[in-house]
Amino acid sequence: MIEPLVLLPEMMCDARLFEPQISCLSRQRAVTVAPLSLGERIEEIASALLDQLPHRFALGGLGMGGVVALEIIRRAPDRVLRLCLMATDAQADTPQLAAAREEHLVGAKTGRLDDVMRRIVGSEALAPGPKRIPILNGLVEMALDQGPEVFERQIRALQRRPDQQGELRRIKVPTLVLCGAHDTLTPVRKHAFMADLIPGAELQVVEEAGHLPTLETPQLVTDALTDWLSTPARVAYV
Repeated sequence: MIEPLVLLPEMMCDARLFEPQISCLSRQRAVTVAPLSLGERIEEIASALLDQLPHRFALGGLGMGGVVALEIIRRAPDRVLRLCLMATDAQADTPQLAAAREEHLVGAKTGRLDDVMRRIVGSEALAPGPKRIPILNGLVEMALDQGPEVFERQIRALQRRPDQQGELRRIKVPTLVLCGAHDTLTPVRKHAFMADLIPGAELQVVEEAGHLPTLETPQLVTDALTDWLSTPARVAYV
């Protein structure tokens, strides 16, 4: 049986983040992009999603989506057949980062969500080249469509998120850890650390990408996901 694929986007993003991958991968399997706006804690979001998702599925997450993906596989290891973490940080917020998020909340509440998103991500987190600004503009467009209320819920969830590093060694399903070489938000070293802790995980660094590799190098990411999806699934946790 071909298992369905569930994709979880970065904060303030939607299915447009994975549009190139959906176009290709949905030819052979059901592909779902699940929202991250169902709670003010990572645990609440994961629990709400599990009530809606298929019984068993492949799971991929980018950014905040990767954080939620780790919580989902922790809660329901028997339901996740394989895992992909992209541009993901398994560490909890530092006090400095949590404080900086408060400034972002103030900006969003005063009608400056556009500017806030550009400061959170910024062009320097993406690979240089002609696609950098259009991709950043697309990110801002998705964020504005989500709105400041969703932004506040997601920021609160990130501020309160648990440190997930201790759970990484328990993951027993085929796992792809993918990152862009130019990602300054979740740099390569964080992904290498996760890949070292997850048994049998594959680390793939995309040299031509930054924080949003699904849009920056869509074909490379689609090919990597296709290979990952072809890996024989195993029982999740022991």
